[in-house]
Amino acid sequence: MPQYTIAWMPGDGVGKDVMDAARIVLDAMKFDAEYIPADIGWDFWCNEGDALPQRTVDILKRTDCALFGAITSKPNDEAQEELAPALRGKGLIYRSPIVRLRQLFNLHTNLRPCKAYPGNPLNYRGDDVDLVVFRENTEGSYGGVEFGPSTGGVPQNVFDALCTNPNMKKFGEKGLQNLAISTRIMSKQGCESICRQAFEYAKKHKRRNVTLIEKPNVLRETGGLMTRVFRQVAKDYPGIPSWEANIDAICMWLLKKPQDYDVLIAENMFGDIVSDLAAGLVGGLGYAASANLGDKYAVFEPTHGSAPKYAGQYKVNPLAMLLTCVLMFEWLGESEAARKLEDAVARVTRERKIGTYDVGMKNTTLEVGEEVARHATGGSRAPSPTSGGGRGVRGGGSASKRTNSKKSARSGSMKKKPAAKSSRRKKALARR
Repeated sequence: MPQYTIAWMPGDGVGKDVMDAARIVLDAMKFDAEYIPADIGWDFWCNEGDALPQRTVDILKRTDCALFGAITSKPNDEAQEELAPALRGKGLIYRSPIVRLRQLFNLHTNLRPCKAYPGNPLNYRGDDVDLVVFRENTEGSYGGVEFGPSTGGVPQNVFDALCTNPNMKKFGEKGLQNLAISTRIMSKQGCESICRQAFEYAKKHKRRNVTLIEKPNVLRETGGLMTRVFRQVAKDYPGIPSWEANIDAICMWLLKKPQDYDVLIAENMFGDIVSDLAAGLVGGLGYAASANLGDKYAVFEPTHGSAPKYAGQYKVNPLAMLLTCVLMFEWLGESEAARKLEDAVARVTRERKIGTYDVGMKNTTLEVGEEVARHATGGSRAPSPTSGGGRGVRGGGSASKRTNSKKSARSGSMKKKPAAKSSRRKKALARR
């Protein structure tokens, strides 16, 4: 019986390509897991009216964690146009499935390491950039509380309630049917959680400083709340320098001198923005991994998009996906596997014998995966998924809910104290 069950979600576009490369590596490393296919993405929105079907949510509930490839996400107007004719006009509203996953499973922390690996010609500011972004993942500007034309306009009662702030009244002159409102809702609990996790990570891994990225001089309530909480939490860590920077200013300073910074904290949208900027410093999205972490579950994904024009060509860089597997290993407590895989990625980057087009080379996604697998295992090149190697993916229809006996068998096979696996999951991931 496999030690782990992993929800396998290629998603859209090149998600399948990079996930195929990940399977080459995972199988070569003999990672003891069963992979349960789960449907997610644009095709399911177009044909079923739901990019995250309930059957996928049910699969995630009975797995240890999920690996996710990439997603296509479009504005609601375009999403409505691409619905199957039979589904149009039924009031279906498109929402990003990854945002929904984060909220359904309370994946409150988005961890995005941005580390430069020597030998990467795309390193923008040298080989010594090493940033870790802690992004609050369920609140803020991506909370999903919105009103506007696609939902029939702003309701009168919502407008009236907002008019308790005198700055709102002037917008009524434009007509409620012409307004769009996206909220930025933040809680003290959410702010404290992300700040404390970042400081704990910095303490554990001896990082040099922690910086809050906000805009409290303009976003006085939400930005002010995050800033006050950050300052209060920082008092509990007097040995770690704590800095503050406005979102616009940090974009300039990260480009000028990223080596000055270390751990970064941000609200949902600001974290999304600054982590892409940081990825650009260390080789682009082909090296950008991320982990969506909750107290009991996690979804691991590269931060790049679905790049539909390259889908099926096996052209894109899989290293972000493989570094995402490193994060998964660490969360599962498989620290030795994580070390071997990251070392293999670093070696392939440093040697520059095999690489994809983005780093000026001509190899395929799968060839890069095979080379990483070879170094991770210290053996010969691993077979591709089409050559018969590795454990097959089990069909989603045959998945059965884990029983207590299976959980006990898994705990025994790990040969460690009860709850050791759970406690490791709750800790910040160790990448250094």
